[in-house]
Amino acid sequence: MSQEIAVVGSPEFTTGFRLAGVRKFADIPTERKDEQLDDAVTEMLEDDDVGIVVMHDDDMDHLSRGVRESAETSVEPVLVTLGGEGAGSGGLREQIKRAIGIDLMDEE
Repeated sequence: MSQEIAVVGSPEFTTGFRLAGVRKFADIPTERKDEQLDDAVTEMLEDDDVGIVVMHDDDMDHLSRGVRESAETSVEPVLVTLGGEGAGSGGLREQIKRAIGIDLMDEE
């Protein structure tokens, strides 16, 4: 069973997670984002120890089409994006629903 959280993004984004104890991370310098982000996300998605991959919502625009599709459809590990314009409660709600298979906010 996958247990670890991994974070991918700029050093500024990953630092808080690292201070909170996240041990798997990939620091991607802003100037090399287009070159290195695909490889880092692919590596985290293929790691059997990783259950959740966290990245900034804006970084999704820098992924190639294939890697983005893999990340968006991955169930284990699940990709959780934070920040950006698409980070409303509906977006997080859908990510949680996809991760655990049920809608915790369902009013029925």
